Amino acid sequence: NMHPFQTSLSRRSFLASAAAAAAVQALPAAPGRVPVALQLYSVRKDCEQDLPAVLSAIAKMGYQGVEFAGYYGRGAKELRKMLDDLNLKTCSTHISIDTLKGDKLEPSIEFNQILGNPRLTVSWLNPTKTIKPWYEAADSFNEIAEKLRPHKMRVGFHNHPHELVAVEGEMPLDVILDHTGKDVIMQLDLGSIMKSGGDPVAYLKRYPGRAVTMHVKDYAPDNNKALLGEGIMDLKTVFATAESIGGIEWYIIEQETYPDGVTPMESVDRCLKTMRKMGK
Repeated sequence: NMHPFQTSLSRRSFLASAAAAAAVQALPAAPGRVPVALQLYSVRKDCEQDLPAVLSAIAKMGYQGVEFAGYYGRGAKELRKMLDDLNLKTCSTHISIDTLKGDKLEPSIEFNQILGNPRLTVSWLNPTKTIKPWYEAADSFNEIAEKLRPHKMRVGFHNHPHELVAVEGEMPLDVILDHTGKDVIMQLDLGSIMKSGGDPVAYLKRYPGRAVTMHVKDYAPDNNKALLGEGIMDLKTVFATAESIGGIEWYIIEQETYPDGVTPMESVDRCLKTMRKMGK
């Protein structure tokens, strides 16, 4: 039998290590280890056929979370259980700005509270002939941000190439970011920025602390099927800047096209392996 003193000592050290383990779980990933999620749009056909199988496979690949773009006809509680069982988190969801206005806001908040998702990302605003609608959109984002604040949720905006094409001499993306508060998330789509001749690193520096989530994808001028690491994106600098001044909380891999003979599931597996090779 253990001496009573030893028993209390081992119990103490056990409690201390248990407390340390609990503290580690409660903390974000270790410094330099920003968690990586998958935008499920990358594997949309697979999700339509068998969502549980897709979630199980991406958890095995090593993804830590998902970003939704539609819910495949399932309720929030059912989705949350599927994710919890696989230890996956919902880091964000892509929704239209209409679902954050008027009487649609409350159900959107409730749905995402059940998912445990604090980031509501507006995935698309239509191209326009005049710049005025972008100023109006900025006002909407500020109003939405204010209403989400008591729920500890944030609204974000995800850019496409058309926000980096000047309208009446102004860049729509800049109008949105210059006229919204700091808690409106700038979800940079790296590929879209480069496609329009923009510089992702310049945006990260110009709007410090606002790149809370980011769509990680590559860009190759001569290959629209390039996977991560196969294009001309300076990923190393992008990641370093996102982590030093961008305020990044989640990297989100999105792969919308696939090399010939490579399935969507294989593509997103390869993208994650590329990030792991880069120490992410």
